[in-house]
Amino acid sequence: MTIDPIHQFEIQRYVELLKLSGVSVSFTNSAAFMVGIVAVIFFFLTYATRGRTLVPGRMQSVAEMSYEFIAKMVRDSAGTEGMVFFPLVFSLFLFVFVANVVGLVPYTFTITAHIVVTAALALLVIGTVIVYGFYKHGTHFLHLFVPSGVPAFLLPFVVLIEVVSFLSRPISLSLRLFANMLAGHIALKVFAFFVVGLGSVGALGWLGATLPFFMIVALTALELLVAVLQAYVFAVLTSIYLNDAVHPGH
Repeated sequence: MTIDPIHQFEIQRYVELLKLSGVSVSFTNSAAFMVGIVAVIFFFLTYATRGRTLVPGRMQSVAEMSYEFIAKMVRDSAGTEGMVFFPLVFSLFLFVFVANVVGLVPYTFTITAHIVVTAALALLVIGTVIVYGFYKHGTHFLHLFVPSGVPAFLLPFVVLIEVVSFLSRPISLSLRLFANMLAGHIALKVFAFFVVGLGSVGALGWLGATLPFFMIVALTALELLVAVLQAYVFAVLTSIYLNDAVHPGH
């Protein structure tokens, strides 16, 4: 039996939409899961808030707690003015959270384990910071790279460090989510192969498969925690970065 833990991340084409100059634009399993995740979020929020009763039920309570949780996060990170970005942060949090959790279900697809997806989300965040920063503050936004109180002879070096730090944000934001989800799913698949392989040997094999089986249970619980934490970290860092667009001065 060949162990191939990477097979679960393979992109499969469902429908070819366009082929131009050797480049194929297709509707894939990754795109299908993205559409499905957006649909799940949409229908959940629509169903949970359809009544909006004074004494909320379970679904409405979950929706309201999610709203308040992200709203508090944005206010704490970017102030009241930062609430203009609440829809973006709320949408990103729910999308990453649901995508991470759905990816834990057997025979599903983990879109956040693909760097192209996490990089697109990170570039969306940084692009929003740059566009809104220049739109709201003009060239004053560039003060983000010029800390106050720095001696003139050190200023070029500090500005260079600030620029490199800013440009590294989308890299770290995307790699953190991608690497955590990829590594966890590979570990789960490897231990699952151990259980299946040892179990095929016989009674003695099943005895030897006990430890890998319990490791799978423990890793699944850990992966669920990581899935939630990574969505939270992504939303927190997004709020912090968006604060620079609202308050670019040091």
